[in-house]
Amino acid sequence: MNSFDDLPDSAFVMSRPALASSAQGSLLGERMLRMLVVDDSEDDAVLLCHELSAHGVKLEFTRVDTAPDMDSALHETEWDIVICDHNMPGFDSLGALEVLKRSGKDLPFILYSGHISDEQAFTAMAQGVADYVPKGNIARLVPVIERELRGAAVRQAVRQADDRIKELAFYDTLCALPNHNLFCARVSEWLLETEKRGRIAKGALLYIDVDRFLRINASFGYETGNELLRQIARRLNECAEARVVLARLGADDFGLFFEGVDDEAKAAAIGEWVLKAFDEPFHKDRLELYLTPSIGVSLLPKHGQEVYELLMNAETAMAVAKRGGGNGVRIYSREMNASSAERVALESALRHAVARDELLLHYQPVVDGASGRIHGVEALVRWQHPERGMIPPDRFIPIADESGLITDIGEWVLRRACSQMKSWHDQGFAGLSMAVNVSAVQFGQPRLLEVVSRTLEQTGLDPRLLMLEITEGVLMHDAESAVGMLRALKNMGVKIGVDDFGTGYSSLTYLKRFPIDVLKIDRSFVRDLASDEDDAAIVRAIIALAKSLHLETVAEGVETAEQVQLLRKQHVDRLQGYFFSRPLPDEKISEKLAKDCDPGAVRET
Repeated sequence: MNSFDDLPDSAFVMSRPALASSAQGSLLGERMLRMLVVDDSEDDAVLLCHELSAHGVKLEFTRVDTAPDMDSALHETEWDIVICDHNMPGFDSLGALEVLKRSGKDLPFILYSGHISDEQAFTAMAQGVADYVPKGNIARLVPVIERELRGAAVRQAVRQADDRIKELAFYDTLCALPNHNLFCARVSEWLLETEKRGRIAKGALLYIDVDRFLRINASFGYETGNELLRQIARRLNECAEARVVLARLGADDFGLFFEGVDDEAKAAAIGEWVLKAFDEPFHKDRLELYLTPSIGVSLLPKHGQEVYELLMNAETAMAVAKRGGGNGVRIYSREMNASSAERVALESALRHAVARDELLLHYQPVVDGASGRIHGVEALVRWQHPERGMIPPDRFIPIADESGLITDIGEWVLRRACSQMKSWHDQGFAGLSMAVNVSAVQFGQPRLLEVVSRTLEQTGLDPRLLMLEITEGVLMHDAESAVGMLRALKNMGVKIGVDDFGTGYSSLTYLKRFPIDVLKIDRSFVRDLASDEDDAAIVRAIIALAKSLHLETVAEGVETAEQVQLLRKQHVDRLQGYFFSRPLPDEKISEKLAKDCDPGAVRET
């Protein structure tokens, strides 16, 4: 790198006294300017830099005149500005600008050339050149450099502020780890990328809580507590593999997400590995403290399809481990659903969820077994709690059933789903069907008939395009009463589907009497279809039974191409599962319909 502090005046055409030092007292006079000169003439580069020096500019410079040399210079040294000639043998200013852009450096790029037309200069500035100054016009160049350096300083300050904001928003400053927000974002991003690659997402999420940590703060003070949290973070970070997402979720809680873990045994082994990270004592000054964690584990996709669902279930399992004395690992199961106090709190919040518009519907496509085109969708209710985030159905539906809230929720779901389907029909996607689940509580109430009739009338949906899904167990609980209710619903024109078929005990006599249209093959049989001959035999039997009774079949939980191939071989009518799509908001379904359906086409109903 060249400096002008030691060069004699005789080396330049123009002498120092001929120029006023306009840079004195300015940004240029306060610091050493690092300047990359792109010019094929060594003399012109030296002259330029001497003239700037004569204006009081302290500078160091390097001259390059090829793309490779410029690229190397940009990556080897930090620069403040690039001054570029326009025409050089085999290289020009636009090529130099492209090299700068590829480097990712945000540097002012000024054209200083005597061989460029106004049109070329304007074109260059439109592509990102900061300014154009004719060669020799040093009096204009100095303020342009000053202006661009100040602009660069402002942009740098803004970037630093943005980085600080992101750091505060996404990182825990105490432990130097991602926080709850970034943890959820990274896991969600991985889930999305995995889905885009057509793979089944598998993983284990560990929720780690330090046992009795409040006693540490109360006994030894927050400074000691903070130091112990930093030590815990370091131990977990040292043990974590490169593809593991680690975060401090809050207070004394940490989260770990492991890709590819697909069974409880592996997940439990990982939990035991984390326990061992706490075996050695922790130290603060002369204190030697032993800490233990309570660890809850949830598995993807078994215990949830989204990161918030996995987090909540892992936290539930952690609470069970803590109630068991701590220093242990628990795998989530549905039986662990929150304690009575938690359930009371959720029930209270759930009572206001409909009125506060906290419930929403996602829709999962049901595709034609032969063509793979979308035949309809199933409406699935979600609860977006303002504080707890997305609460999974298996957390609030049981509470809604027990409290009787399921009646109001079910009515809301039916009305919203039918209204949405009518909207899709009006957009040109005619013939699509909507499936809505009916709970045991709803099915046992005569009011259901009035609700369905009123909803169809108010929304204008063709009854033939609404399918009400009732589980096999609900129908068989009181088969005689079920026959009467099903016939009344059928008289309205709606279709009836039997959900989770094969998991209960159905009398063939009643199955013949039930006025039903569709049997939905439970996902538990589809999951191991390719590897379990018993499950394969059950699937074949259900499809054969349905055909003999002139019923349609829908296979749930389809996740692999092999399952699709085997089900198509058995001539299943419809397919539903993550292989085709996860449940999505209405706008995403609209996008899928636009790609999949021929607007205006009418399907057979």
